[in-house]
Amino acid sequence: MPKHSIPAVSAAAALVCLAGFGSTPGGATTHPAGQPSAAAPSRFVPGPCPTPAEPIEALGDARCGFLEVPENRSRPGSRTIKLAVARIPAASAQPAADPVVFMAGGPGADTFDDIPFLVDSGLNKDRELIIMAQRGDLYDQPNLACPEVDRFNARAVGLGYDARQAEQLFLKAVKDCRDRLTADGADLSAYNTTENAADFADLREALGIPQWNVYGYSYGSNLALTYLRLHPEGIRAVAVDSIAPPQAVTLPGTWGSTAEGIHNIFEACAAQPACKDRYPDLPRLLAEQVRKLEAQPLTLDVVPPDGGKPVKTVLDGGALLNLLVAFTPRPKDMPAALDELSRGNPERFAKARAAGSVQKTGEFAHGLTNSIACSEWAPGYTQTDVLEAGRKAFPGWPDTVLAQVPQLPFQYAACGIWNVPDRASVQRVPTVSSVPALVISGTFDVKTGPSWAQGVSRDLSGSTAVQVPGIGHWVVPQSPCAQSVLASFLARPTAPDTGCVDDLEPGPFTIVPK
Repeated sequence: MPKHSIPAVSAAAALVCLAGFGSTPGGATTHPAGQPSAAAPSRFVPGPCPTPAEPIEALGDARCGFLEVPENRSRPGSRTIKLAVARIPAASAQPAADPVVFMAGGPGADTFDDIPFLVDSGLNKDRELIIMAQRGDLYDQPNLACPEVDRFNARAVGLGYDARQAEQLFLKAVKDCRDRLTADGADLSAYNTTENAADFADLREALGIPQWNVYGYSYGSNLALTYLRLHPEGIRAVAVDSIAPPQAVTLPGTWGSTAEGIHNIFEACAAQPACKDRYPDLPRLLAEQVRKLEAQPLTLDVVPPDGGKPVKTVLDGGALLNLLVAFTPRPKDMPAALDELSRGNPERFAKARAAGSVQKTGEFAHGLTNSIACSEWAPGYTQTDVLEAGRKAFPGWPDTVLAQVPQLPFQYAACGIWNVPDRASVQRVPTVSSVPALVISGTFDVKTGPSWAQGVSRDLSGSTAVQVPGIGHWVVPQSPCAQSVLASFLARPTAPDTGCVDDLEPGPFTIVPK
């Protein structure tokens, strides 16, 4: 699912990347249906580390390079693509032999951008941390970025969320990106979770690592579970965070997570006397504001949060809902922000919406997002199914809000343009395994609702499930307790210490005087 922005982490250090480690060519990996790869074997080639605009301190001691893999393993003669890899050393002087490999959310997000959060969460405390950008991501060759879509997103803040003009401009951006990528030779059908999983299997072999641990969040949990199902060899333990189960993720299905997360936030407020007294009926308040803004959108000139010139900003019902899904404002501020909005002060939401006018062009791999969403999440359902799921989640809300998948508006129309094969039957398969697993979810998650974790736990016979109260999407960086549990799990996968979770409660909500 689309990536949540954790509050910024500073990484102020010069980049001095080392490439002094060897590569071991990987053999042909066995793929679904038991057939070996028809394309050339993968290999690792050392090289310099990426140089992000904002330096990442941990890359200063990292050893980097590219994993070279076939773009499409099912096609003989497929071209070779390059995936950026970084090996971040353990902080410990005597690290464990089995490293941790990370699988990022998205799909399409910059994996390297997550490194500071991983390091601050202790992922490399006792083990080497291995980072690989999923195929098509930033620093890969090719990069399936869509600057065309980034430019649309910057402009979209001044349009109605579901406006006809917004749809037309978005679909043109999608078509322009697809035309450019295919003209450059990209086989868009090869950018899927099966190939992503095979890339990680090849990486372990290419680096000569006998055994490692896997940690993935959001879409990365989907990928980790697929990887465990298709390539279980060499996996010591798997931790999944903010779970998006392969068998459950569909475009209409996202409405259930949105409703569950918002409901849990409102229930937590109702359980705190001060919050309940100040904001007594949040479900009604939210419904009223969505209906009001959808009927009479606000058009404002707003200065983005980081400053600059005011930008035209339209705040309607769809925009309001999607800001809540994006956790802007934060869950603890959500009741106060809704109350302020009802009293004629839309500032918190308007600034959050205006922030979208400032886009980092070319850094998000929208091409990977579309290839996976259109081949794995969309098939078997229609735009009508999205609307019906929305009506079930939020009865009485305007159809114009409920017709669009949260954070993926106009996706079925986009899939008609993207035109990749249906992969639902090979991807929507539960992972059944006895490999030790840690399943982490947050009660405030409105992207991958905590109930999604339950079915996954049942299928993993060696799993430990942990639900962290008051935490939203991507739990570990936001919760010291979850960091402790994960560290304990990596040390003792079959007997992690989860005791810190027992007494946790959601923190206090922001209370603004009347």
